[in-house]
Amino acid sequence: MQAAQGANMDVQEIWLRLSRLQKVSLPQCLAIAQHCSEGKPNVLLLRKLGLTQTQAQKFLAAEHIEADLRWLSQQENALIACDDPRYPEKLKNIANPPPVLFVKGNVECLSLVQIAIVGSRRYSDYGETCATYFSSELSAAGLVITSGLALGIDGIAHRACLETQGTTIAVLGCGIAQLYPACHEHLASRIVANHGAIVSEFPPSTKARAEYFPRRNRIISGLSEGVLIVEAAEKSGTLITARCALEQGKDVFAIPGSIESLQSAGSNWLIQQGAYLVSHPKDIIEQIGGLHWLPSPNPEIIYPEQDVAELPFAEVLANVEYEVTSVDVVAERVGQPVPEIAVALLDLELAGWIKAVSGGYVRLKRASHVRRINVPV
Repeated sequence: MQAAQGANMDVQEIWLRLSRLQKVSLPQCLAIAQHCSEGKPNVLLLRKLGLTQTQAQKFLAAEHIEADLRWLSQQENALIACDDPRYPEKLKNIANPPPVLFVKGNVECLSLVQIAIVGSRRYSDYGETCATYFSSELSAAGLVITSGLALGIDGIAHRACLETQGTTIAVLGCGIAQLYPACHEHLASRIVANHGAIVSEFPPSTKARAEYFPRRNRIISGLSEGVLIVEAAEKSGTLITARCALEQGKDVFAIPGSIESLQSAGSNWLIQQGAYLVSHPKDIIEQIGGLHWLPSPNPEIIYPEQDVAELPFAEVLANVEYEVTSVDVVAERVGQPVPEIAVALLDLELAGWIKAVSGGYVRLKRASHVRRINVPV
């Protein structure tokens, strides 16, 4: 596309050009959009509105505009500028709101009540269990689940929400047409098909870069009532999202992990610093303002207490933890020979109460009501 100096632009094209400029504030963008819609933009006008010479020339050239317009012409794709009534109010209140959002899917869900669920790319079986449980239950309670579509906990949270027919939003650190990681393209399609949305502040053709992900994180927290950290190492990028939430005045929740788990070191540190320790989804629902209008979660409905009476090996199950528990440890606790315990554990696995992992077994969430008794002190 030729340089646009002296040419009329429609509002959509103006915002597309603004989306490709770096370090331009929201008030500047609004002023430029207003002046350019009223007349023919030129370098002199743009300089008076606060752009540098380089920025002004880039705004007028914008060689990617035609490709962006083709992307916007596709069904389910939208551009939401900060002066659009559909722009989420919560984002307007953060320190550095994105001037433009590119959205694929359901625009309306961006203004629904959301909880962000984020965590490490390298997760444990415990982290997977917790992310699945919390995402499923919070979604069933009426909350939209927002995350970053990354490998690990993010992807698990999105999938668990979809399994309960819930709505989930994925915020990217790249353009929507350059989705990263590419292996999550099918997951992204499922999110859109289930009335959710894929969101980015970057133009569609923007490739992922390391410095874009911290910027993405402020949008994840900015859209949400609070942020749940499922599992995070000591130097995990997940902690950036927690910091963004704190700077925005949002609640930060963290699921505690073993003191021996490197994957939980960051989560445990957050709790030391004042994050809310949570062990049940209702802890979050109660904290984020008493959302009494949400349907009451019913976490036990598919895990009835009477199931315990029907368990052939209730005592064995009671001694399998959410952390990896070896067969030898279970046998020692129950006081039975290892071969007998191995058979019992296999039956429990086939019945869907536990899961075999490297080094032993982990308890699944449906067994949360089965407790150990006569624990030595």
